[in-house]
Amino acid sequence: MAQRALTRDSQPLTVARAAAATATAAASGALAAASVRQFRQQGTTVEPFDPARASVLVTTGANTVSRNPMYVGLAGLLVANAVRRGSWVAILPVVGFVVVIDRLQIGAEESALLAKFGADYEAYRAAVPRWLGRGSVTPYFSRAPVTDVR
Repeated sequence: MAQRALTRDSQPLTVARAAAATATAAASGALAAASVRQFRQQGTTVEPFDPARASVLVTTGANTVSRNPMYVGLAGLLVANAVRRGSWVAILPVVGFVVVIDRLQIGAEESALLAKFGADYEAYRAAVPRWLGRGSVTPYFSRAPVTDVR
């Protein structure tokens, strides 16, 4: 909605932008969906507003490239829409989303996970980036994953 409001005079859609937006949306949606699947397969909650309900520290699949692949996926969908709209101004809501999620939501989630999983979460946090990027995750994943604290 914010992207639409900011880009009422957006440029006509080109084939190249449509392809880039489609590829970005597909990759972003696949990343988020893969993470949701992992959470469900391991029997833990995907509910972001009550992170204390987590029963399993999910460290496999999409969670090997980001500690927050669902949020990365949502941000990627916003980027895809900005690309589709053909406007740099449409990136502003993406920045707003990332800042709000990073500063408010993820902080609360990480505190709850640290309290629940302790040193195992700390090792995971040290090895895997909050969003994307930064080095190898091999040192953490050579260990056996934590699977249950019930």
